Amino acid sequence: MKNLDTAFQQVRTFTLAVVTASTLLCGFALYKSYALVAGMQSKVYILANGKVLEAYAVAGKDNLPVEARDHVRTFHRLFFTLDPDDAVIQANMAQALYLADASAKRAYDNLRESGYYTGLIAGNISQRVAVDSVAVDVRQDPYFFRCYATQRLVRATSILVRSLVTEGYLRRVSRSDNNPHGFLIERWVTVENRDLQNIKR
Repeated sequence: MKNLDTAFQQVRTFTLAVVTASTLLCGFALYKSYALVAGMQSKVYILANGKVLEAYAVAGKDNLPVEARDHVRTFHRLFFTLDPDDAVIQANMAQALYLADASAKRAYDNLRESGYYTGLIAGNISQRVAVDSVAVDVRQDPYFFRCYATQRLVRATSILVRSLVTEGYLRRVSRSDNNPHGFLIERWVTVENRDLQNIKR
């Protein structure tokens, strides 16, 4: 009887150990399976020009500063890159005004009424802008930004280089084809726009 009781206890202990180990192994396998599936769902493979590229899905807030800076750069490129062609000016302004509120429309109307665009066309002047840097504070919504850029006005006889500093706020809006980043520039003002140098051609 004593051997039978000892044998029963040993079998019971062994069975409990096997069941516990099996449960832990199943739990670990389920955990790793879910982690693997989640990892695979965040990857996308793209075929471009015969090459397979791997892309990863990330949370929207991870890219917030990058997208905000690019939105500001895109707006300034569209608003300040002008050629002596009314159709080009109108096309750029139509795109730029989707990215900003009435403050940008007021600035555009003021420039138009002052004859700025007419002067560009009459003088065959091309204007280009290079955004040097954009500082965005994403700690508080709406997000404050300040943009530092350089303008080049190319005339037949000279190139005028100007310093441009603007600032405003970015508000989140719905994304669309006209506004792919999902931001709207508000309270946009030009802080500085002064001549740096005049280069003879």
